[in-house]
Amino acid sequence: MTGTILLALGAFLASAVEAVEALTIVLGVGVVRGWRSTLIGVGVALLVLALLIAVLGPALGHVPIDGLRLVIGALLLVFGLQWLRKAILRASGYKALHDEDEAFREERERAAAAGADERGGVDWYAFTVAFKGVLLEGLEVVFIVIAFGAAQGRFDVAIAGAAVAVALVAVVGVLVRKPLERVPENTIKYTVGVMLTSFGCFWAAEGAGVAWPGDELSLLGVVGFVWLLSYGLVRLLRRQRLATVTAGAGA
Repeated sequence: MTGTILLALGAFLASAVEAVEALTIVLGVGVVRGWRSTLIGVGVALLVLALLIAVLGPALGHVPIDGLRLVIGALLLVFGLQWLRKAILRASGYKALHDEDEAFREERERAAAAGADERGGVDWYAFTVAFKGVLLEGLEVVFIVIAFGAAQGRFDVAIAGAAVAVALVAVVGVLVRKPLERVPENTIKYTVGVMLTSFGCFWAAEGAGVAWPGDELSLLGVVGFVWLLSYGLVRLLRRQRLATVTAGAGA
């Protein structure tokens, strides 16, 4: 039960982050270039992503579960550590916080500066940008859904978590017609980094033959350990940065 809840939460949060970034691209293009071609690009990208899940998901069901968990755990560990590294650098002040409002303005400026490129009744600039934006961000969602679903044997939970996140972001985006700059995206990315890293450690160890005490309950301990370690790194880097700034000011 614990693993199922964390799986659904991880799929939801990771998908929400990617959906917000895709929404920013789509809105920036749609507001300036029009919605018809933009939404066609979104629809084609979603169709490609759905086909990937439909093809790859069942295929992984024929792979031995231990080997699958080892490989997926290792991939999630690498993927999660990348998210966590960026989140730690942002939280400690070494990397600028991600600003969706600024990204939205930049996307609008690029769309406005692009020349007209309409053929067959389709604005190919709007179509291409929307398609690429949704496809690239969506590929990360597909990877998370397939990885979580295959390793835990619960595609329904992973797909449901991702679907709810994407639907929620899309509905809010349609209602407000602007990027969700008030969403604490950097905090969510930090949380997702912790969870992906924790799942990666847990599943990779299981695939290698480790028997965790308490089975899925041990996952809570892994999450807590990764969070404490990352929080300690944030505090250490903040002090280091403050000492560097103070020394520079006194020079």
